[in-house]
Amino acid sequence: MKPIVVTCLLGIASLASCQDREKSALGDARATAAAANVRADLERDLTAAGLHFGDPVFIRAFKEEKQLELFVRNRASGKFELFRIYPIAAASGVAGPKLVEGDGQVPEGFYHVPPAAMNPTSRYHLAFNIGYPNEFDRAHQRTGSAIMVHGNNVSIGCLAMTDAKIEEIYTLCAAAHQGGQAYFRVHLFPFRMTSARLEETAGNPNHAFWQNLAEGYDHFEKNQIPPDVTVRKGRYQF
Repeated sequence: MKPIVVTCLLGIASLASCQDREKSALGDARATAAAANVRADLERDLTAAGLHFGDPVFIRAFKEEKQLELFVRNRASGKFELFRIYPIAAASGVAGPKLVEGDGQVPEGFYHVPPAAMNPTSRYHLAFNIGYPNEFDRAHQRTGSAIMVHGNNVSIGCLAMTDAKIEEIYTLCAAAHQGGQAYFRVHLFPFRMTSARLEETAGNPNHAFWQNLAEGYDHFEKNQIPPDVTVRKGRYQF
């Protein structure tokens, strides 16, 4: 019986390998088709702005304003310049961090996306996993998984960008990876962290947390370079 068992196991492994290859091929084809749709227009607009396709990118998003900003690093200055502002088609929840699996909240905080987190075979066209929970989230016992920026126009806990917009975003991010960026940063905020807007939240249970987020927001506003982020004693450090 042992040879039969071994043969069956090998057959299962072979089937899984074939399925993985098929999924990879599907993803490659979808990402390639998306790039073919948008690359020429992206390169034209990047060139007009003095920027280059394939250079490092940075993303930040604002839940209240329902906007996602995509920045590209300028080769001359080394600073990140705003290239596009995309409307967020759908995002569930309210202002405030994601706390537990299934609460429908979009996270708030500082995340990063390596190549392995890109998902061209998503049910929502194209997607990437932002990396929630991060070190800060885990330190505060926050739970959840598979928080994405993706296509389509419906979402629970993720940011839905429509298929047309995610094709641009995904193509720029994938090109940055291919150009050598080990990961791109994604900063998620409840709202634009101006002093005036932050003052309006005094008394909110999340006020101290949002003040901490504002430190990272202000760092980028001042320097136009995303800060290195660590976690110490339950707080973000920049």
